[in-house]
Parts: sequence; C-alpha cells; structure tokens
Amino acid sequence: MTVADQEINYQRIEQAILYLEKNFQRQPELDEVAEQVHLSPFHFQRIFTEWAGISPKRFLQFLTVDFLKEKLTESKNLVEAAESAGLSGQSRVYDLFTTLEAVTPQEYKLKGSGIRIEYGIHETPFGSCLIGVTERGICWLSFIQPDEDVFRSIGEMKQHWNNSVFYQNDAYTNSFVQKIFPSPLPLAQRRGMSEGQGDKLHVFVKGTNFQIKVWEALLKIPMGQVTTYQGIAQQIQSPKAMQAVGSAVGSNHIAYLIPCHRVIRKDGILGEYRWNSTRKKGIIGWEMAKIHS
Repeated sequence: MTVADQEINYQRIEQAILYLEKNFQRQPELDEVAEQVHLSPFHFQRIFTEWAGISPKRFLQFLTVDFLKEKLTESKNLVEAAESAGLSGQSRVYDLFTTLEAVTPQEYKLKGSGIRIEYGIHETPFGSCLIGVTERGICWLSFIQPDEDVFRSIGEMKQHWNNSVFYQNDAYTNSFVQKIFPSPLPLAQRRGMSEGQGDKLHVFVKGTNFQIKVWEALLKIPMGQVTTYQGIAQQIQSPKAMQAVGSAVGSNHIAYLIPCHRVIRKDGILGEYRWNSTRKKGIIGWEMAKIHS
C-alpha cells in the first residue's frame, strides 16, 4: 500500500467515525456507513477491521459516554493502574516504555544553541506525522491535517526549538516512527511475548517545571485507560490547578508518546484535542480495541 493510500484510508476512517458518532442511536447499517465514505460495504469493512481489529459499531461502543465513565472509575488511582495494567501487563506489547528528559526554557536558552534535530514526515495509523529527533531523544511529534501546509507544521517545530539546527532525514526518523506505531501482532503472538518486552523510547522536552510535572503524569496513564484533568491535578498534588493542567496538556508537543489524548472530561465526553478531536476519538478507540481484543 502506498503512502497516499494509507492517508486516504485514514481519512475514510475519520469520516466513518464522525458519521457513526452522529447517527449511533439509530444504529446505521454497514451499507449506509460505507456509502458515506464512497466504498463498497465489503471494502469498508475490510479497511476498518484491518485498522482497528474490530467492527465499526464495536469500535464506537468504546467511545460511548457510559463506557468511558466506567474507564474513569477504573483509573482513579493512576499509579495503581499503571502498575497493574500498564507497566507490567500485556498492554506493554502495544504501549511504549517512554522516559522523559526535560529542560526549562531558561536552561535551553543557555545550553540549547546548536542542538541538531533530524526530522521527517511519515504515515501512521492516524494520518501523517512530523517527527523531530535529537541525540537526547524524540523532541517533536505532531499530526498533520490533510488540508494543512506541511511547512506550517515544520515552522511550528522550528519556532519551539528556535536555537537548533534542522536537517530533514526521513530515512533516519523512519525507524523511530516504526517503533512508535508498530504493525499489530496476532493475539497468539502477543500472549507469547514475555513481560517487559515493549520498546523503550526517550523523549526530550522543553517546558516549565509545572508543564513537565503534568507531562510526567501523562506518561503514567496506561494504554487503554483514560483519566480526567482533575485526576492529573490530584496526581501532581495541585488539586485546584485544573485550568493550568488543561493548558499544560494542550501544550504537549510530543503527540501520542506523551498521551495527552487519554485525558477526557469528568462527564465522559472526550473533549478537544490539539491535533483534531476526531483523531483523538480514533486513537482512544484504537487503543481500547487493541487492549480488549
């Protein structure tokens, strides 16, 4: 499958998620949803199932408010959840052991001049991404909208790491993208893998001390789980700082690896996402499908 085909297929999946979400209560038939994305029912079912591992209707069930509220109840204690379901569970086959190294803006200003950043543009299960990598780890990961000028995304990365030196090197950055978004493994193979065999990746971030605390808390949310802004605020022992937590979550510049998509509203509504709210629905549903398959 070509890169263009992958991008088109994800756009179709996005359209299908939006349509199912708007019409879920009347349970549209497969033929109707397939028509909305201009595919035959057979090809739509195949593409969606290859992507998510489950049927479109089953996928959307993971994104209903009742199901998400149940997940929030499970995840009230993030540390226990990480220990029981993330750091030592089968989900590690899909989840990534991500370590964080950070500098404050002032530290970067003093020491960051001349940092070399290799960057590339690649396809993922959730559309095109831009990734930047330094010798200290992945310093940028963002999703690119289909109608977005890619140079705008590159400019945003360069502005954030404004003293660095940039080189496009898709061949080098491709290996990192393949680790972050590996091809799904058959269930039997997943069960056969030993504990702790998940990939380990380093991320290198720039932010205030408060932002860094929030991003570290995000790394403790296991794959297939969700929490609230209030839950993150309590986790970092700043229970009244929910607005500041929301701002820090929205300022995350390492998509997916620092899983800001796993933070939702306390009423079970998924809420906004820096890289498109439908993409957030797609990522959460995709992760839950992998954990529950």
